[in-house]
Amino acid sequence: QVQLVESGGGSVQAGGSLRLSCAASGSIFSINAMGWYRQAPGKQRELVATITSGGSTNYADSVKGHFTISRDNAKNTVSLQMNILKHEDTAVYYCAADVVLTTRPGTYGTYRYWGQGTQVTVSS
Repeated sequence: QVQLVESGGGSVQAGGSLRLSCAASGSIFSINAMGWYRQAPGKQRELVATITSGGSTNYADSVKGHFTISRDNAKNTVSLQMNILKHEDTAVYYCAADVVLTTRPGTYGTYRYWGQGTQVTVSS
């Protein structure tokens, strides 16, 4: 019903940059918050950054100042610009979106959807 497709992962040396993108498609009425999470080997999934439909952002302390999240509401996309990457940024990055769907005429529900994940590897 709703798909989130990520792109832009890869391998980079420490100090380099990558840009992740995520596009949502399907029977979408609207999208509330969108965000990026990551999971490193042996660790729990953690929040990286979120952005509301109004553009308010929230970042994990570990990425403040060198990651920037942005979105295009018209295109249902969210991006994550990652600069000054560190080895500890290595993880699988997941896009997430809180999507509002029409469950039946006049009735709406909000559901969390996830992308398939994209690998980011930073070599030191």
